[in-house]
Amino acid sequence: MKHIPNILSVFRLLLVGVFIWLFTKQQYLWCLIVYLAAFGTDVLDGWLARRNNWITNAGKVLDPLADKLMLIAVLSCFYAVREIPLYILIIVLAKEVLMITVGAVLYTKKVVVYADWFGKIATGLFGCAIVLTFIHLIWGVLNIHLYVYWLAIAVAIASFFHYGIKTFIRKKGNGRIEEK
Repeated sequence: MKHIPNILSVFRLLLVGVFIWLFTKQQYLWCLIVYLAAFGTDVLDGWLARRNNWITNAGKVLDPLADKLMLIAVLSCFYAVREIPLYILIIVLAKEVLMITVGAVLYTKKVVVYADWFGKIATGLFGCAIVLTFIHLIWGVLNIHLYVYWLAIAVAIASFFHYGIKTFIRKKGNGRIEEK
């Protein structure tokens, strides 16, 4: 049973390919459904892992990898059909590469930083922006998604700095950053 969160993360990784394939076929409603399924399994696997103490080293890698790959895939597809400007994709790509790099360095130092509310809010805002982009793409209404992307980017940047503060200022002696 403790592998269910990891299975859900692998499923999300597979959904990235399904999403891209559907997008190339201009099946935007199905893309939205796949994205929502991926988002839902992300929430579910995190909840299951924390609730049942099923957190594994594999899960610490698979879960954020699936999240980052889906986000980059979705934004790349949106850029390809001109729903978002290139600079949003570049900013998010740079942030993700920086977070992966810093995370890898911290991991080698046996420091594990867990997601906090800033990160969860940023994830939720990106999810909202993506859904709004699909609404605009499919039905041509609610052209407000770019504003939500900017808000998500701002919160994600704040989250990055908050992680840094937690890591380097509030670090407990055991190499594990804990939330209060």
